[in-house]
Amino acid sequence: MFRNIASTLGNCFKIPELKSRILFTLGLLAVARLLAVIRIPGLDGEALSKYFASQQQGNGGLLGMYNMFAGGAYEHCAIGSLGIMPYISATIIIQLLTAVVPRLSKLVREEGGRTQIIKYGRYLTVLLCIGQGIYFAGSWLHPQRGGVLAGLQQSLVVTDNHFIYYFVTVTVMTAGTMLLMWLGEQITERGIGNGVSLIITIGILARLPNALNALLNMFSAGASGEATHKWQGTGILLLVLIVAAVGGVIAITQAQRKIPVQYAQRAVGRKMYAGGSSFMPLRVNYAGVMPIIFASSILMFPETILRWLAQSGPMFLRDTAQWFSVQMGYGSWMYMTIYALMILFFSYFWVATQFNEIQIADDLKKNGGYIPGVRPGQGTSDYLHHAMSRITLAGAIFLTIIATIPILLSKKLDIPQDVAQFFGGTSMLIAVGVLLDTMRQIESHLMMRHYDGFLKKGKIRGRFN
Repeated sequence: MFRNIASTLGNCFKIPELKSRILFTLGLLAVARLLAVIRIPGLDGEALSKYFASQQQGNGGLLGMYNMFAGGAYEHCAIGSLGIMPYISATIIIQLLTAVVPRLSKLVREEGGRTQIIKYGRYLTVLLCIGQGIYFAGSWLHPQRGGVLAGLQQSLVVTDNHFIYYFVTVTVMTAGTMLLMWLGEQITERGIGNGVSLIITIGILARLPNALNALLNMFSAGASGEATHKWQGTGILLLVLIVAAVGGVIAITQAQRKIPVQYAQRAVGRKMYAGGSSFMPLRVNYAGVMPIIFASSILMFPETILRWLAQSGPMFLRDTAQWFSVQMGYGSWMYMTIYALMILFFSYFWVATQFNEIQIADDLKKNGGYIPGVRPGQGTSDYLHHAMSRITLAGAIFLTIIATIPILLSKKLDIPQDVAQFFGGTSMLIAVGVLLDTMRQIESHLMMRHYDGFLKKGKIRGRFN
């Protein structure tokens, strides 16, 4: 297997176009990583890094998710602290608005409309960056006011003029996100793989050394002379879990239901088109990682608001907020129940807004296609809706299990968050999905030039040999 991988990597650099694309991608990813280590002027990033190290067990919620997607930039007060998430959020919002706003839906179908939609997404990205930048700048200036850094007792700002601090910090973070967005677009256009997804993935994988170090510390004797976890129990559990989780993510990412489609013979003008058979692939995990991102993002706001009320609100609000903060804290059973229900809801919500079975049925009917045993038109639409609803349930249940694994490991088994996030959740789904997609693209370049790819079974010997 390793010999086959080494041979494939060698073949990649034998093709000039593929070689240039790979080197171009690696170069831009290196630039993206620099944005995660260059600190913003006027901030004490070392103090925040020490705070993260001391609070390793509790870095869930808003803090952990943003730091993960930013590749550790947030904990260093780096230029790329906002990461690429504002751009992703803006893209998701525009996509959802396109599905429900008739004017935007019409614009997508017009010539040049897609370019205009992308432009709207960029404008929205700037607005989100400014809003989130102001929030982060405020949390660094006054961490004691119940924000995400409520446990930090000192201000991270080392400049006296707060107006200049806000202006510089928000401007620099906004510019960092826009630069990451541009790098992602360049990778997609001139490199290999999806640029934005690769930037997120490389940020996740950059946390791997910290995770390995935390994993070794779990099973090594510390100052007390005794390890916190034992290889015979926790070690075997983690080994089995990582194999099962990676295998499950690969299987569910590639899983699809093939709906057979038959095309009748038809005449268009003077041309006669022969009939044939094909299939329509319906992905089991159609929504991808979006339901987890939506659910996590929404659950962040109550946690932040409750923390603020518990410290700054009236007495009766403090008591109520304190109770809810405990009951709905990250890792509590109420939190996990609401989290699971929201993932199920957003899985169906994403399918409802992005999968248009009525349009698919009309397109099949116009092109002379039909599903055997199903009436064209409304009958086909109902059939596709029923089939998609059933497989979406399976995908949503899988997403719920994967999303709750890191929470259970962190809160119930006392495993560090840096370690737990690699055994499930958003990070694993993104990393595995992006790596599979990148391998497919490299595979297609190799196949076109008669080289073996990463997947030996994928070689079309009958066509090329």
